[in-house]
Amino acid sequence: MSSTEEVRRTRVKICGITNAQDAGDAVELGADALGFNTYTGSKRFIDLKKESGWIRELPPFVTKVAVMVNPTPAEAEAVFALPYIDIVQFHGHEDEKFCGHFAKLGLPFIKAIAVKDESSLDDIGRYGTPHILIDAYSPAEFGGTGRLIDAALLDGFARRHGNQRLILSGGLKPSNVRAAIERVRPYAVDVASGVETAPGRKDKTLMREFILAVQGNAL
Repeated sequence: MSSTEEVRRTRVKICGITNAQDAGDAVELGADALGFNTYTGSKRFIDLKKESGWIRELPPFVTKVAVMVNPTPAEAEAVFALPYIDIVQFHGHEDEKFCGHFAKLGLPFIKAIAVKDESSLDDIGRYGTPHILIDAYSPAEFGGTGRLIDAALLDGFARRHGNQRLILSGGLKPSNVRAAIERVRPYAVDVASGVETAPGRKDKTLMREFILAVQGNAL
């Protein structure tokens, strides 16, 4: 193992944050990023402008991520312009032309890919971002399903896509996240339903156990 691998730390994103209490708990426990779902079809939807008060008060070194599903360019640009949002996550069917527009503008974004089979990972560089989130495929929902991704599909991902920062999502929870990290070696892991008592309601104990497991500590 190289010295680089020895010191690398897997980051944690807690997604589907809907309220100040859960956000504060996640930050206290050591989350690196928080995700806010702007998709009205989600059980974890929040209106960013209405909730801007507590989002603005979050610490500056915690990344605030706005999750969008199939926005128009104008809708995405409006969210990029919000001073309390650090990065946008495109979690729908946004194609390379759509993503390329924001790449040319130099705006930071994450592109989520729902992995159905090996072909889902073909030519992921076409989206113009090194930040790729891998989620489990669902024909009915855009993420947050609790469905576990087939880790076998990600074997060799780092070798084939060494310039990508892989964010692993899809069915992760305290009991399985460590094994997933050891197999896939992602830059970060993303969790929503795996640390909830109900959609959009986080459980502090589960978040603590999840982050400890990511860090390689016993539960």
